[in-house]
Amino acid sequence: MSFLELFLLAIGLSMDAFAVSICKGLSVKELKLKHALIVGIYFGGFQGLMPTIGYFAGSWFADMISAYDHWIVFILLALIGGNMIKESFGEEEEVNDSFGFKTMLLLAIATSIDALAVGVSFAFLQVNIVYAASVIAITTFVCSAIGIKIGNIFGSKYKSKAELTGGVILILIGTKILLEHLGILVL
Repeated sequence: MSFLELFLLAIGLSMDAFAVSICKGLSVKELKLKHALIVGIYFGGFQGLMPTIGYFAGSWFADMISAYDHWIVFILLALIGGNMIKESFGEEEEVNDSFGFKTMLLLAIATSIDALAVGVSFAFLQVNIVYAASVIAITTFVCSAIGIKIGNIFGSKYKSKAELTGGVILILIGTKILLEHLGILVL
């Protein structure tokens, strides 16, 4: 997987955290650096941790299903991306102004579940997980910090667009991987 592909995947995965960060920004009357650092560390940390967990779980059974791994990667990314697109057209979520441990932990887990499935895909693709998880974590950290600022300034105007964009990116990456493994697309 090239850096560009990994970066685009990281952008796609970070869109849930970005959207939630926008909501967190809405809830903050006076935005401080600590708010951006809190969302960045929680969301970036979990977005890096979850694919690592998924990678090691997927490594246990990757050899058994290597003939079909490209289909599994495609299906996982298409489902995750489709769900993000569906959520982009859904109702606005309740804005919670807490930055406490329990609130941030739950939000970080909720926004990184899709990264767990991507980590399983990484095991099938034999991706360098330390490098991949680092790129995903850093990208999510930056997107989350930017998201809280955008939310604080502009409101929820961009939340659904971020989820829609992330979903489309994940589906396109999954399709590209499938087409490469089927020999239809050669890069």
